[in-house]
Amino acid sequence: MARMNMFHHEPAPCPLEDTALRRALEEAGWRYTRQRAAVFAYLHASSGHPTAEQVFAAVRRHMPNISLATVYKALEALVDARLAHRIAGDHGPTRYDGRSEPHYHLRCERTGEVMDLPLPYDPALLDKLDPQLADTLRQQGFAITGHRLELVGRFVCPDKTN
Repeated sequence: MARMNMFHHEPAPCPLEDTALRRALEEAGWRYTRQRAAVFAYLHASSGHPTAEQVFAAVRRHMPNISLATVYKALEALVDARLAHRIAGDHGPTRYDGRSEPHYHLRCERTGEVMDLPLPYDPALLDKLDPQLADTLRQQGFAITGHRLELVGRFVCPDKTN
C-alpha cells in the first residue's frame, strides 16, 4: 500500500471564502446557496475524486435534508463556474475533482477509481508530442485551450485489489 502514497495529496485549505465563492457562482450565472457551499467545501477537501452519490452521502451527514438532486445541481453549478471538474469515463459513474489547477490523472479500469498523478503539469506537452499539431489544428479552425492526460489501466499488485 505504501506504493499508492505517491498518488495521495493532502487536501488544500479551501481557497475561497463565502464571498469569493458567491462571486464565482454569480459570474457564471448561478445563485450562491448553503447547499452549493457545502458541496464545494466537501469536494475541495476530498483527497479523491468522488461520485455525486459519494458527495451526497458525505454532505448529508451535515445537512440531513439535502437531496441527491440538489447535490447534482450543485455539482453542475461548480463545474459551470470552473470551481470543479467533471471526470467522465467509459465505464462507471462520473467523478468530480475539486482541484481547479491543471493536473493529470490515473484511472483504474477495474474499480473506476481516479487518482491524481504526481507529475507537474506541462503546458508544452503537446509541442513535445508533435510540434506541428497546434498549427495543423489551427489551420483546420480548431483552437486548443488546454489538454488533459489520463493514464488508464489496472492495478495488478495484490495489495491494491479493490
